[in-house]
Amino acid sequence: MNPTSTATAPPAAPLVASPAARALRFPHPLVLLMGFIVLGMLLSYVVPAGEFVRHLDAVTQRSVVVPGSYHRVAATPVSPLAMLVDVPKGMLDAGGIIFLIFLAGGAFTVIDQTGALRFGVDWLLHRLRGRRGLVVPLVAVVFALGGALSNLGEEIIPLVPVLLVLMRRMGYPALTAVAASAGAAFVGASFSPINPFQVGIAQQLAQLPLLSGGAYRMVFLVVAVAGWIWAVARHANANRTAAPADATDSEAASQALASAETAAVNAHLVNAADHPADPATAPAAAGAVAEATAADPGAVGPVAAGRPRHGLVLALLLGTFGAFAYGVAALGWSFDQMSALFLALGIAAGLAGGLGFTGTAEAFVQGFRDLAFSAMVIGFARAIFVVLEQGHIVDTLVQGLAAPLARLPVAVAAVGMVGVHTLVHVPVPSGSGQATLTMPLLVPLSDLIGLPRQVTVLAFQYGAGLCELLTPTNGTLVAVLAAAGVRLESWWRFVWPLYLGLLALGLVSVGLGILVGV
Repeated sequence: MNPTSTATAPPAAPLVASPAARALRFPHPLVLLMGFIVLGMLLSYVVPAGEFVRHLDAVTQRSVVVPGSYHRVAATPVSPLAMLVDVPKGMLDAGGIIFLIFLAGGAFTVIDQTGALRFGVDWLLHRLRGRRGLVVPLVAVVFALGGALSNLGEEIIPLVPVLLVLMRRMGYPALTAVAASAGAAFVGASFSPINPFQVGIAQQLAQLPLLSGGAYRMVFLVVAVAGWIWAVARHANANRTAAPADATDSEAASQALASAETAAVNAHLVNAADHPADPATAPAAAGAVAEATAADPGAVGPVAAGRPRHGLVLALLLGTFGAFAYGVAALGWSFDQMSALFLALGIAAGLAGGLGFTGTAEAFVQGFRDLAFSAMVIGFARAIFVVLEQGHIVDTLVQGLAAPLARLPVAVAAVGMVGVHTLVHVPVPSGSGQATLTMPLLVPLSDLIGLPRQVTVLAFQYGAGLCELLTPTNGTLVAVLAAAGVRLESWWRFVWPLYLGLLALGLVSVGLGILVGV
């Protein structure tokens, strides 16, 4: 801000937060994650080391715990130096995901710099003129289905730039992009009757038929997703700002508006979590948008005529999504194959979009730069588990949480299982990994106290799955928030009431499942 401006026009509210407000500010995500890593190191000196005996399960082809096999082992406390070494080890463990983020993010930056993304969003908004209230529900349904069908997670991170452009054109806050994508996917996965990486593995380990209880789960899935969509749409509309008006075909105005929006999106992608926008530059960006809109009040509408390159680039994008879905579902692609696909998309889109070899390379570099923080967050989150595993205290923590459940009444034990899975998911932020760790322990316990095995699986789904909405050890959540420029405390303020509501719905499902013997 210009210091002289305050003398003539003092702002209605201070642009610099007061000391009290700064004191309440949540730590930077890397500070928070590093704090968990240090805590894991300290716990390795306090918590007794122990482990379960494991064997290869013939059905799931995963290493699972042998019930009752927990035993103490020699303490292996993690030294400060070893803790620091575990950070790059965590990045190495998460290397496949990290490189997917880099290459897919680079590809989307290439597509954005061709102008195809803005063109596609303009076309969509033009087609939905008068029905724009459908945009958020449609996006949320797509991602909720992705979560329910395939446990959609890390794959969302590279899509954040596209979602930001769409939500900005609608006048919605960046938080809406996170809630309609990652949030919806987590909810869909938590209540899914078919998610192979959560309920599928858990049912196999519980020796239940796959898809059993599917109709029962489907009812609660519909209720949960519908409630989530309603809350997200309500928040989006309540926080909507003036969006650019629909436009006709003024290319100059459209380009001016596109430049302003691209600058704003890029500003969000460079870790707005710890570097808030400079108030002095905000009016300039806003002025550019206003100027473009004033030049042609409809400058954001479709300008398809004369832009065949945009259509070709979007066709390549849609073809890539089709290949991506087929590769993951039918061919069992790993992150390496996904990364290669997005690399090919970026190169093809850059050349088809007229950027040339140099322009395409520069766009990739820009994408790498924008998503570097989001990618590194994944590695830091993984390092937490590496530290706990190196200290041999993960199994001790699980044993300590699960053992007391045997002394509780059936209904209370079922609720307790939800709580146990929630707590375990903080140090073990992998649904499939947690299932193989906890289900072999809790299924025999369920049989002893008379709790239906299907309810045991439900407790796992709701406890571990819904925790994804909250835990900062969930690398996907933290990376999506960072890419969208949404601070963790802002997300928590939004999601806590919804989490409690969804958890209550899950507990109703657990209780009803006990009554009807699902």
